[in-house]
Amino acid sequence: MRRATVLIAFVLLALAPAGAAALPNETITIRARNGPHVFRVEVAADDASRELGLMHRTHLAPDAGMLFDFGVPVMATFWMKDTPLPLDMLFVRQDGTISTVAPNAVPFSTAEIAAAEPVRVVIEINGGLAKKLGIGPGDRIQASIFPKVR
Repeated sequence: MRRATVLIAFVLLALAPAGAAALPNETITIRARNGPHVFRVEVAADDASRELGLMHRTHLAPDAGMLFDFGVPVMATFWMKDTPLPLDMLFVRQDGTISTVAPNAVPFSTAEIAAAEPVRVVIEINGGLAKKLGIGPGDRIQASIFPKVR
């Protein structure tokens, strides 16, 4: 009986989604021209979690996302390999303003999606949501890592 239990546990672990370890969560606000939009994001702040990102996820709540924090401004490049969800990518400068938006990244694509300038953060949300909510370049992200602005 013990052998069967160990085998079942091994199979369940093997079938668990990659990166099943929970990431820290934070509530952020995107201050768009048409008003604030609140998201609950997972924070990927180390190499392993940034590499995994939202790969293999088949669902993302409408008010959810992932915030990739690089710690310092970098020329970030992403792709959608192993990612079944269409995503909008918000490239965010060190001061918390959105530099560019890459809308509706194509699921499973290996095409590179690159920042237009060095960015501190990339935020991924459901594809098409940035346009629907009026989120665009110049809008400000309110999050613990960015300076407070009045």
